[in-house]
Amino acid sequence: MCAVTEEQALRADARANHDRLLEAAARAFAADGPGASLRGIARDAEVGIATLYRRFPTRELLVEAVYRNESGRLADAAEQLRETLPPLEAVIAWMRQFLEYLSTKSGMAETLRLLFTTDQGLRLQTRAALVEACAGLLEAAADAGQLRHDLDPLDVLMALGGFAFIAEDQAEPDLRERLIRLLVDGLRV
Repeated sequence: MCAVTEEQALRADARANHDRLLEAAARAFAADGPGASLRGIARDAEVGIATLYRRFPTRELLVEAVYRNESGRLADAAEQLRETLPPLEAVIAWMRQFLEYLSTKSGMAETLRLLFTTDQGLRLQTRAALVEACAGLLEAAADAGQLRHDLDPLDVLMALGGFAFIAEDQAEPDLRERLIRLLVDGLRV
């Protein structure tokens, strides 16, 4: 068995710090919006503020990294859900995750708007990955006879985006769940 070198251990530790920073920042942006405290993010990630600034010298770079990370996790979740849940349950579980993702994204909206004006490719790349993830889930449920075959995954994502916007302003804890069920009922065969 090969011993772990000091450099490999440092890289693993740095990667763990990076991952904890992204998770803490996602929580903070979802809860506190764009003005989330960077010191609070570092504290939540159990790293020093210098570690945060070394990895993400500006708030904008942190927002972009969180956006990329959360988008990737959501796209990857579709395959995991398809492998572990019946098709329609996987669609519903992913819709819930998508709405959670949108709540994180809304806390970063102002910074993301500026980012997207300079990097349209990032927005389009993310949209394509999420449409593909959604399409796979919808197709599996349609093949199982649970949903219609004529569904456009982008339409479904747009509907969920509208739900997120509506639910953001309401204090009803079960509103998102009711809206998901309403949408799924409209997608059935």
